[in-house]
Amino acid sequence: MTTNPAPAFAAIMFLTGVGIPILAALNGGLGARLGSPLAASVVLFGLALAIALAGAALTGSLGAIRVGGDIPFAFHFGGLFVAFYVIAVTFIAPRFGVGNAIFFVLVGQLASAAVIDHFGLFGSLRYPIDARRIAGIALMVAGVWLARRVG
Repeated sequence: MTTNPAPAFAAIMFLTGVGIPILAALNGGLGARLGSPLAASVVLFGLALAIALAGAALTGSLGAIRVGGDIPFAFHFGGLFVAFYVIAVTFIAPRFGVGNAIFFVLVGQLASAAVIDHFGLFGSLRYPIDARRIAGIALMVAGVWLARRVG
């Protein structure tokens, strides 16, 4: 008997989502205290690298680390997007508000995820955009807009 992993996956991704605004607030505060969003980002990535290396060592995955070869070049750019996100949110969240910063991140994620799913980009599962999905995304964007309104 196989179990459906979807509930566990959903819970893990929910917790990941919970962590994103916390990351923004903590790293924004660290950047303010250090006087440099870039210095705070270096601290964050240093800790993240240590955790990833420990995890890879514990699972025997260190030998799988490689760049190039049979791996398409585009797959190496994930770190670029993570760095852009962390540096941007570390700089902007203390000046714009964590909620505002994350709400706009959510709208960007919705648009990007829909395009990636629609075309099955980067080897992802393909879920074409249809009227129901457009309506759902529009409702989510409207919800984000309403949630970030002030006054």
